[in-house]
Amino acid sequence: MTMMEALIAGGWLMLPLLGCSLVAAVIVVERLWTLRPGRIAPRGLGQEVCSLVARGQINLYWLESHSPLGGVLAAGLRNARLGHEQVRARFQEAATAVVHDMERFLSPLGTIASITPLIGLLGTVVGMIEVFAVIVASDGVERTADLAGGISRALVTTAAGLTVAIPALMFHRYFQRRVEDITVRIEEQAGQVVEFLAHYPGDLTLAERHEVEPREGARPSDKDAATSRAKQP
Repeated sequence: MTMMEALIAGGWLMLPLLGCSLVAAVIVVERLWTLRPGRIAPRGLGQEVCSLVARGQINLYWLESHSPLGGVLAAGLRNARLGHEQVRARFQEAATAVVHDMERFLSPLGTIASITPLIGLLGTVVGMIEVFAVIVASDGVERTADLAGGISRALVTTAAGLTVAIPALMFHRYFQRRVEDITVRIEEQAGQVVEFLAHYPGDLTLAERHEVEPREGARPSDKDAATSRAKQP
């Protein structure tokens, strides 16, 4: 049975299954690209921020544009003079927003994984009703042939529903785990900065400069150096 024959045999309920499969595929590709740990929470950024703060070279504008983790750290540093409780609170608020963005589209993907087997089962039930309605008018050898062919066609929707649901469920669990891992990394690096600020003896020097656009992939220290050179006559 070819794909086109399966679509025709499954009836109109194959259309929502096909739509769910396309939506799930788009979500999976988008989340694979978006939920890259190195893009959201680069390793070593917390230590780099502590080093820049100690040298008085931290730039909050470029830190925010560096990565979502950079935005979390910048949010806390802006409130560093208000006390450690305020820093922790701002870290928590900013991290919650980042986690919310990471979980985007995961709920629809989970819904697709749950609902497509039910759509497939509904298609099978509808198909079986139609099969038995046809069999009533048949007898003997024709009844057996109609029953076998009808059941085969009715089960197509169940198979199609499971074909969509199984990969969708696997990717949904995978993305949930990736979000948890990235969240732990964000908490660890934010904790490093909080611990550093708790023992930092001097006054913080926080800069927010917009004159020079950061180079893609550049670290905050590199961007600060670029700004300094640009300001020199």
